[in-house]
Amino acid sequence: MKHLLAVFALLAATPAFAQDKMTVLLDWFINPDHGPIIIAQEQGYFAEEGLEVEVVAPADPSAPPRLVAAGQADLAVSYQPQLHLQIHEGLPLKRVGTLVATPLNCLLVLKNGPVESISDLKGRKIGFSVAGVEEAILTAMLGNHDVPLDDIELINVNFSLSPSLMSGQVDAVIGAFRNFELNQMEIEGVEGRCFYIEEEGVPPYDELIYVANPDRMDVDKIARFLAATEKATQFIINNPLESWEIFSATSTELQDELNEKAWADTIPRFALRPAAMDAGRYARFEEFLKDSGMIDSINPVETIAIDVTAQ
Repeated sequence: MKHLLAVFALLAATPAFAQDKMTVLLDWFINPDHGPIIIAQEQGYFAEEGLEVEVVAPADPSAPPRLVAAGQADLAVSYQPQLHLQIHEGLPLKRVGTLVATPLNCLLVLKNGPVESISDLKGRKIGFSVAGVEEAILTAMLGNHDVPLDDIELINVNFSLSPSLMSGQVDAVIGAFRNFELNQMEIEGVEGRCFYIEEEGVPPYDELIYVANPDRMDVDKIARFLAATEKATQFIINNPLESWEIFSATSTELQDELNEKAWADTIPRFALRPAAMDAGRYARFEEFLKDSGMIDSINPVETIAIDVTAQ
């Protein structure tokens, strides 16, 4: 009997299984875009998959993909357009999952301002934050209305997108997120209007994706991570108010009108099947970048993105 009691005591003191550790780098400070990750953490879905996930917000938003490429984290939240360019730069990265499955980027103007159509931007100023892909996107959108890029003035407003628009410094901004800047302006009492890039000549893409180093990644751990975030996304969609309460309770900085509005606007854009991959979407965007002169050659889709559940 004493022997049996000792065995039971040992079993009670020993975890049922060891959790596999993962480090996930976000693209920015925690915000509603990261809902499935935070809900999976708070609801115990990662633990159910045998994972102990450390979620890290970056000091430098440009660093996470490079840190993953260097083997210093398992996953990074990044952007499909940037991934194409980073691979052409030689970074060992690959898309392994999707977080936000539609573009959030838009060309933002004042709702009651002088720009009623994209063609009205001829001779005007457009603000931007990050050079590169934004220029290719803007060229396509303007070209859709017979406005050459040379006919507008580009101004780097850093990350002051909506303030520069509201103050009249620029007539439009590219790179504004429709789930944030539109709500931010409404709260400030200055309504904005988005021209949606996927309706204006730009092929649709996955705004936020998970990237990994294909030479170092653990496919099984990533598949379990995606299974947990899929379950979290289902919970969010089925329980939008309860999930908001759980999400916002993780930080007082999230408990404001802007984040609550952004939460509601982001829910329809979360990837319902984060592991699933649309190969044509990646092929079309690679061709778009080649046609715009951003890249010199076409990479095959399998070097850009994979479905880890099919590996």
